Amino acid sequence: MLTNEQIEQFHTSGFLNLGRIYDDAECAEFRAEMFRVMRDETERKPVLNRNMGGNDELAVVQIVNMWQASDMYLRHAEHPKVAEAVAQLCDTETLRIWHDQVQYKPPTKGGPTGWHQDQPLWPTIQPADLISSWVPFEDATQKNGCMWMVPGSHKWGNQQRYIGSREPFEPIHREPEQLPEGAELTRVPREVMKGECHLHHCLTWHGSPANPSEDDRPAIAVHYMPAHIRHDPVGRHVMDEYVTVPEGAILEGDAFPVVYQRAS
Repeated sequence: MLTNEQIEQFHTSGFLNLGRIYDDAECAEFRAEMFRVMRDETERKPVLNRNMGGNDELAVVQIVNMWQASDMYLRHAEHPKVAEAVAQLCDTETLRIWHDQVQYKPPTKGGPTGWHQDQPLWPTIQPADLISSWVPFEDATQKNGCMWMVPGSHKWGNQQRYIGSREPFEPIHREPEQLPEGAELTRVPREVMKGECHLHHCLTWHGSPANPSEDDRPAIAVHYMPAHIRHDPVGRHVMDEYVTVPEGAILEGDAFPVVYQRAS
């Protein structure tokens, strides 16, 4: 169970480090399994396996739904400490997977992931109440492209159309008058050590710069849906073909498994 201080921190800032959930040996196993999936060596396949960076000089390998390719990663999504914490923050009795994803940054040529909010990039689900967990299997530091976040930005609503960036990897708002009064566009680094679990709200502004270091950045994100998330398509998403419920219905089904159910 989360403490009152942890709950307050999350709701104030839009993010929280839960601490370590895997030891070095477990991280090594997850890392090895990630590369098996990346090399297409598993019998079952993920939804997507691509270089979203667009070129080999600034590569970001994205794998969507590791859990479909690997039982190890399904067990990760069901991790009791993580799932219980997310359910507590969402105030829900049930959690489902929206999807998971790897965004792997190779050494010396790992590309950036620009400033964004998650929910506006998922234009087939509502409302904006999802929480993501993020676990690196090597230390994620400023040296190798850790995430940066804007505290409190989850309270500003959907601002995706206005989000931009300037050097050195600073977020900007193209129409600042659209921001709530008192909003401060201040970025902070979120260094997360190997095996730690970091949570963030689906409207929290975040991104990560390039990785010019000799160290890679292997990590897995799981995007959790509380029980009330609906299928509300206003755009396209890679998970669309797996949706089997009508518009307006609770998003459920084999592709969106329950990973937490609060005991009655």
